[in-house]
Amino acid sequence: MTKFPGTGDTLPDIAMATPDGGTVKPSDFRGQKLVLFFYPKDDTPGCTTENKDFSALAGEFAKAGVALLGVSKDPPAKHAKFIAKHGLTAPLASDAEQGGLSDALGIWTEKQMYGKTYMGMVRTTYLVGTDGKIAQVWDKVKVKGHAEEVLAAAKAL
Repeated sequence: MTKFPGTGDTLPDIAMATPDGGTVKPSDFRGQKLVLFFYPKDDTPGCTTENKDFSALAGEFAKAGVALLGVSKDPPAKHAKFIAKHGLTAPLASDAEQGGLSDALGIWTEKQMYGKTYMGMVRTTYLVGTDGKIAQVWDKVKVKGHAEEVLAAAKAL
């Protein structure tokens, strides 16, 4: 079985597209703490709540010296609409390519709902230290209270 990166490992340094046409990768954040939150899809109820929660706390994360980055497989143009529609302040990136960061982390995986099998994102958050190593992983995240829990862990790091 493949061992995916976990606590103590360095994140794979795979570039993702940003809504402004640029790219971003984990190594861009070396020297500062990073919260990388992966979510299934823009503009769905849980994902909207999660993004709004992280955006509401963006100032607190910044004060604690923590960068935020939300990631899904949605294309950059869809992220731009999602940001505008909900006034999001937490930056987003698109991990749309095969072999992207979520694939390398093992969180883009086969899921089932109503008897149908499909590929989907497992809602997962990574807290990365200033050294680029994963300090904590939350997998199969429940949205309610999650952003606050991550903020507390980031401040304690």
